Amino acid sequence: MAAESNNYLIVISDRKPLAWVLSEGRMAFSAERARSADRLRPGDKAYLYATRGCFHNPTGDRGHVIAESVITSAVMPLDEPVVFRGAAFTVGCTLDIEALAPARKGLDLAEVVPSLHAFPVTARWSVYLRRPLVPLDDHDAELLSSRLKPLTMRPAEVLSEYQRLAALPPRARLA
Repeated sequence: MAAESNNYLIVISDRKPLAWVLSEGRMAFSAERARSADRLRPGDKAYLYATRGCFHNPTGDRGHVIAESVITSAVMPLDEPVVFRGAAFTVGCTLDIEALAPARKGLDLAEVVPSLHAFPVTARWSVYLRRPLVPLDDHDAELLSSRLKPLTMRPAEVLSEYQRLAALPPRARLA
């Protein structure tokens, strides 16, 4: 019998934390979310999802699956909490980002929701994204991988664009 595969969609809703995750190769969670993050194990597949408001333009942007990665460490308390917008993220893990789409591009999640098992009520699929981790079965992971692959590059080729966007003033909106 094969070992259970663990795959997750990690929901990120702001450009600064997203750039930190991509630059550092680490994911951090608040104390309130530590319990759900504890299910992450080395070897788990994680797809990074940038919400439509991630780049401060929710009416112009779409929510995209932007990266495929592998969790490379257990979730542990951080030596120093990471703080974004006054919120402290106290636990985290490392991850290896294998492929990354250019900034503000990627796989439009809304287009594939009807084919994904993770969203059983497709008319209300965005409700499932109100948590940082959305479990995916093998079918969903394979579908995301196959659709995302042609849209991605090596992370080093596009990381600077994410860093540039993160450095913009807090209220800067992108056209």
